[in-house]
Amino acid sequence: MSTHMIDSEIYGSAWGSDEMRAIFDERPRLQGWLDVIATLAEAQAEMGVIPVEVVPEIRRVCNVELLSLEAVGQGYRETGHSTLGLIRELKKLGQGDAGEWIYYGATVQDITDTWTAMALLKVWSIVFRDLREIEAILLSLAETQRDTPMPGRTHGQPGLPITFGFKVAVWVGEIRRHLERLKEMHHRLGEGQFAGGVGSLSSYGDKGFELQEKFMAKLGLRPPAIAWITTRDVQVELLNLLAMIAATFDKIGHEIYTLQRPELGEVREGFVPGVVGSITMPHKRNPEIAEHLGSLARLIRHNAACLAENLVHDHERDARSWKTEWALIGPTCLMAGSLLRLSKLMCANLEVDEAGMMASLERTNGFVLSEGVMLALAQKIGKQTAHHIVYETAMAAFEARRPLKDAILENPQVTDHLTPAEIETLFDYRRQVGLCPEFVDRVVKLTRVDREKDMVFL
Repeated sequence: MSTHMIDSEIYGSAWGSDEMRAIFDERPRLQGWLDVIATLAEAQAEMGVIPVEVVPEIRRVCNVELLSLEAVGQGYRETGHSTLGLIRELKKLGQGDAGEWIYYGATVQDITDTWTAMALLKVWSIVFRDLREIEAILLSLAETQRDTPMPGRTHGQPGLPITFGFKVAVWVGEIRRHLERLKEMHHRLGEGQFAGGVGSLSSYGDKGFELQEKFMAKLGLRPPAIAWITTRDVQVELLNLLAMIAATFDKIGHEIYTLQRPELGEVREGFVPGVVGSITMPHKRNPEIAEHLGSLARLIRHNAACLAENLVHDHERDARSWKTEWALIGPTCLMAGSLLRLSKLMCANLEVDEAGMMASLERTNGFVLSEGVMLALAQKIGKQTAHHIVYETAMAAFEARRPLKDAILENPQVTDHLTPAEIETLFDYRRQVGLCPEFVDRVVKLTRVDREKDMVFL
């Protein structure tokens, strides 16, 4: 049964990654819950809370392959309780009285929130790894294209020359900040939930704290300082960071989508033989990945905003909030996994058309070099006067559809102060990219230092 594109047998590969599915699909998610249930039983037995002899049987039946998901679902429909149907099925499977002791004294969120904490650690690791891999690809691209001139655009129009390496280095800087954000928040992940009905651990008396610590240690998690049943900020933080990451690659994808237009023809997605852009226009080579990143990013941002609503809770438990996570966290992480996989593919196979970039500069007829002329003239006659002269010259040349350099060379208000050789230099696109190459060097150097600091998280 499939209604969401993520679960489609036909289209699902575009909307979720296999790694994320291995965490959040129903069977692995349920097995994760069962592992938490079995581990809790082991910790409880060691503390004398439940009989030691029932633990092997609880561990045996906590196997999703032994369960009838149809029966579990029927139990939910009959009771309206999130896990009572599961508990009843486990009890049926168990021999002796093992079923009487299945998640004794615990509540739904002790199991599901603890599993979520484990799942989000895995998500963090996947995202951190993929971001670093994309960062490495773009670092290399920035170095390779350090000196490649192209138009820098503002308000959608050519402004001044930059280099493509400079544009890529800007992307690298944003990705690096996301990696630093991931590192900074890592210590807030990995905290389990074991607190009982209202968060007071009332079921276990004076054994509560020790049991909590033993249980969490077995799962590789930290015990919570206090229950976070009504405090969902860590999940919201991570998913909103995923939304920021998605927005970055939406931006990069849209830039490639735009620059691939034939009238610009500066950058292209690598073409994969056999990919069809249109069933009516056989010539089409569409920027399919760049475009799809926008679709994924919109949904990720929407889900992250919706998840933030869960920060508002009623009293000590509010199912409206935490159950919403069941519908949001898994799909959002799946889409983030797909977005990162596709972003890596797009960046690794990007085709840079250096000749196309130069052609775009030349189509400006030199107008993108007006700043340099104005500033050179300003050294002789003052900035405001120089701006007025170059502005008037540029506007007249534009109306006459003439190259700016020709108009400048014919204007005595300029040539009285600048020699033809100086003007020729000012109209050399490759020499008028400012400090773009040096900015690339700076970003590459700083990023490589930061990447060394990442090792402790790998």
